Order: sequence, then structure tokens, then C-alpha cells
Amino acid sequence: MKSTVNHPLLNSKNVTLDLLRLDQIHPLISGNKWYKLKYNIDDALAKNKNTLLSFGGAYSNHLHALAYMGKMLSLKTIGIVRGECVKNDTLNDCEAWGMKLIFISREEYKNKSNIDFLRKIITSFSDAYIIPEGGANQWGFLGCKEILSQTDKAEYDVFCCSVGTSITFAGIIDSLPSSKIAYGFCAMKNGEYLQNTIKEYTPNSNYQLITQYHFGGFAKQNQQLLTFMKSFQSVNNIELDFVYDAKMLFGIFDLIKTTNLFENKKIFSYSHRWATRK
Repeated sequence: MKSTVNHPLLNSKNVTLDLLRLDQIHPLISGNKWYKLKYNIDDALAKNKNTLLSFGGAYSNHLHALAYMGKMLSLKTIGIVRGECVKNDTLNDCEAWGMKLIFISREEYKNKSNIDFLRKIITSFSDAYIIPEGGANQWGFLGCKEILSQTDKAEYDVFCCSVGTSITFAGIIDSLPSSKIAYGFCAMKNGEYLQNTIKEYTPNSNYQLITQYHFGGFAKQNQQLLTFMKSFQSVNNIELDFVYDAKMLFGIFDLIKTTNLFENKKIFSYSHRWATRK
């Protein structure tokens, strides 16, 4: 479940880049979603909850994975969706798998972590087990600490991770020995604020957030990124998603090209591309 990336640039700088193929875990619950959700669902079942409720955007791979896991386990699922009511393949799948979708305004969605807002949700859905957006809680963190459990960490110099909510990155940081360093590539603008979230989950400081490869913001792309994705796939036969994986790998390649940060290093990263829906 590991692939070594091929590219002349890597050879010229004596860099080895291995990818853990988390995209191969499951065709519909691939990537870090499996790790983020499994302990949340275990906790829900232990509390005899038969409804799972969570949050996400209209193209949320988190809601997509949650809906499918609910179907597999015969659990009801509810998705609180940011923005206007839209129809796309992601949400169509969610509904086909039994998820009830509730659309709220983008302004209201900003309050999803607010105590009063959550109280209203709890009042409306008293039997539901609430999972934060992206599985970003202690159970998601616990699961993400296991991502490198089958990896010989001593074999690598640095570890690279794409960053959304930062729970995956925090779990990886916490699982590393202090002699190793982790680099997190933020998928959105102004990702510096995630430092606070990371510190909530791990006391370790052997990491650095890389914030300049967001390509305009979360889920944004341009021709430069798309060209990189096409070139990478043609050489390595690995399809990337433009939201996370492609931005991280573009950043790694750019830093190899323009700095000596990764020169003569062995890098471990992962691909968590899911079945991208439109």
C-alpha cells in the first residue's frame, strides 16, 4: 500500500518520496476518513445512538463517507450542509445512501461550533450523535494517530501531510518521535490559525505549517495545478485530487526545486484521494 514517486527532479536532489496509498483502503471511504470516523462511530454505538449527524459543504467527502458508513451499519445519517440547496453527485450519493440533508446559510454555518447553535441542533435532533465537521474531535485525532502505525518511521527523515481541519496532521505529529519533523501543507488561505487547533491536541512542536500553496483558497484550482496533476499521473499512474493531495505534492516539488529543505532526504507522505464527485 506504498508507492515510490518517480521524477527527474527527485533524482537530481537525491530525494526519495514514498506515498502511503490511503486511497486504496476502500473505494468510497478512502483516505483519512476511515481513521477519522471509526472511533466516532464506535463511541456512537457504545452510547446506543442510531443516528449520526455531521457538517460539511456541498462537495464534502466527509459527509459522503459518513453517509456510506451509515448505510453499511444501518444507521441513520443527517448532513448539515453549508450554503444554498444544490444537486450534485456527492449529495445525490448521500441521499441515495439514506442521509437527510439540511441546508443552512453560509452565515449560520459559521456558528457550527458555537454552544448556542449546538444546543439548538441537540434540541432538534436529541437522538443524534454529533460529529464535528471533518471528524475533528478527540476520536478523529485518536484514529489519525494510527495512520503511520504500519510505517517504519526510522526509515524516513520527514513526513508531509495535507491539512484541512488539521486533525489528521495533529495525529501524525503526535505519533512521531521528536527526532522527526512533519510538514503540513494547508489547503486553504490563511491557514496559520490552525496552529491553535494543533496545540489543543498535541504538545509536540516538531512540525511546520506550509501555507503558500492554497491556489486561491479551499477547493480552488488553476491551470498550473491541473497541469501538475496530469503530469504526475502520467508518470506515476496515481490520480490526485486537487483539493488536498495535488496542492501538497505541488508544494513538495516546488520546495525541492527552489530550496534545499528536502535535499538528500527521504520523505514519507500519503495519497488520500477519494472518488471525486461533481
